[in-house]
Amino acid sequence: MSTPATAHEERITWWTVVRDAIRGTHHDYTAGPIARAVVLLAIPMILEMMMESVFAVCDVFFVSRLGPDATATVGLTESMLTIVYTVAIGLSIGVAATVARRIGEKRPEAAAEAAVQGIALGLAVAAIVAVVGVTLAPRLLALMGASPSVRTIGSSYTRVMLGGSASVLLLFLINAIFRGSGDAAIAMRVLWLANAINIVLGPCLIFGLGPFPRLGVTGAAVATTIGRSTGVLFQLYRLTRGDARVTVRRVNLALRPAIMAGLIRLSGSGTFQVLVGTASYIGLVRILSTFGSNAVAGYTIAIRLVIFWMLPSWGLSNAAATMVGQSLGAKDPERAERAVWIAAKYNMAVLGTVGLVFVLFAGPIVGVFTHDPAAASIGAQALRTMSYGFVFYALGMVLTQSFNGAGDTWTPTWINLFCFWLWEIPLAYVLSRVLNFGPLGVFLSNVHVVDFSSMLLDFGKKLVFTLSARLPVAVALASV
Repeated sequence: MSTPATAHEERITWWTVVRDAIRGTHHDYTAGPIARAVVLLAIPMILEMMMESVFAVCDVFFVSRLGPDATATVGLTESMLTIVYTVAIGLSIGVAATVARRIGEKRPEAAAEAAVQGIALGLAVAAIVAVVGVTLAPRLLALMGASPSVRTIGSSYTRVMLGGSASVLLLFLINAIFRGSGDAAIAMRVLWLANAINIVLGPCLIFGLGPFPRLGVTGAAVATTIGRSTGVLFQLYRLTRGDARVTVRRVNLALRPAIMAGLIRLSGSGTFQVLVGTASYIGLVRILSTFGSNAVAGYTIAIRLVIFWMLPSWGLSNAAATMVGQSLGAKDPERAERAVWIAAKYNMAVLGTVGLVFVLFAGPIVGVFTHDPAAASIGAQALRTMSYGFVFYALGMVLTQSFNGAGDTWTPTWINLFCFWLWEIPLAYVLSRVLNFGPLGVFLSNVHVVDFSSMLLDFGKKLVFTLSARLPVAVALASV
């Protein structure tokens, strides 16, 4: 039994860890207590993702005041933006894993070179997306099943969001550099800045408050792009200032085809891995669009609420990935494996609690975001149904990111390919259209794929993760 003095010391130690994590105190994550290292990384990553979650919920909160068509516009455009997110996250997987490995090897200059090549790749992709999005926005909305009224009010929103995709790609990529190097507190401050600007500016441009013009749903896109672009400028400032673990200098700015090719090889499977999941999301939204704007609006609200808590859980998962990458760089696979299970236990406890709250109070929670009875009913049904799989999803998130951090991006890719494309999409169509479950059939398919993919990850976790940690599976990492 602990004495009062011991309990006081524990409190001091805990608050010291929290303070150091938020301040971004430099720490060697390849040595010392593993649980403390995980917490030091996880706290700023969770706070970073919580701010992104607040943005996602606030955005749909204000847009939903404009009606179901405006909310459906956000949902349909978001489903198209998942392609951009896919490339951004895929590139981030390769860049973060490479940077973490180089930092673990005590080679910061090599980490800086990899960072620059990753940013160059992101800019190239953003240019292509911008051209396609700006010129083809109405056709893309029509392809997604948008009604004529949604296309009328939503084309400008889609143009701005896709045209400003460079801010999305760079925000993901550069924050991945900071997280991979262990500078998670910098990544946290970047998203706080970007999303704080968006949250303040969003309602001003949507409703025309004060001196701002009333832009409707397009105002949400303008505010988002301005906020994210400001965050990117701050990222570049911190990346070149000289006090971060990865510092980009003029000598690092030259394009290096060999390093870029290595990143493409490593990120290619990572991008395909994410593409499998995001393409399935587009497929689900396409199926839902056949049930009308209320179905898409309700699902959009529910999925934003799910993201509100999923993103902080990604923070814990990213902490595990950083620990794995740096530990393997330091040639300590046992430390990498122990860090994964600590992060998994924390994540399952947190997300399981959130899932229980959503199951019990789905109706009142969704009711805050829409006064449309039909959209609210569908949204509550979606939120409650998807929450049943939260505990399994928490485990799968940590294990997936741990594989990625080790450089083994193919294991979760094959699992996602089977679970999402060969199971979820066909199941959603059969349940909703053939068996006439309606939108509920789509929501049920989400739960089944989460549980099934987590069981597959759990089944192979010891063998596959141990192999990826101890053997040179990530050949691309070694060649970058």
